Amino acid sequence: MAVNAHPAEVGALAPDFELQDQHGTPVSLARLRGEKVVLVFYPLAFSGICSSELSALRDRPIEGARLLTVSVDSVFTHRAWADREGYTFSLLSDFWPHGQVAQAYGVFDDARGLARRGTFIIDGEGVIRWSVVNPISSARDVADYVKALADIS
Repeated sequence: MAVNAHPAEVGALAPDFELQDQHGTPVSLARLRGEKVVLVFYPLAFSGICSSELSALRDRPIEGARLLTVSVDSVFTHRAWADREGYTFSLLSDFWPHGQVAQAYGVFDDARGLARRGTFIIDGEGVIRWSVVNPISSARDVADYVKALADIS
């Protein structure tokens, strides 16, 4: 399986990007400077583990940071999924160029054409302060994000 084995490193400046959310609104990481950001990559909308992870984020909102989720799905897929599940946070489309942002963060699986389960906490200066990358088949725990955010001043 061809996987970019080098996720963006803690302590490095987070790669900037601009992607459209489920409403077609552009969201730029650079424009969020001054805010903490929890950036969550997931493989595909409507899939079992992805649904459980994003529903956990919906049901236990992360305080003190802006939540951005990213997959290679289209804006239209994200809109349908957000409407069905009641997701009000940003679901960003890394559809085209296909997986470019996931590649920049080192979480794109070239063989499958989608992102692995990578999470990056980015501080107000744009620096990655915490990260975890799980295989596609392994869910993440929201409690880990909450603890990591509490540890970042």
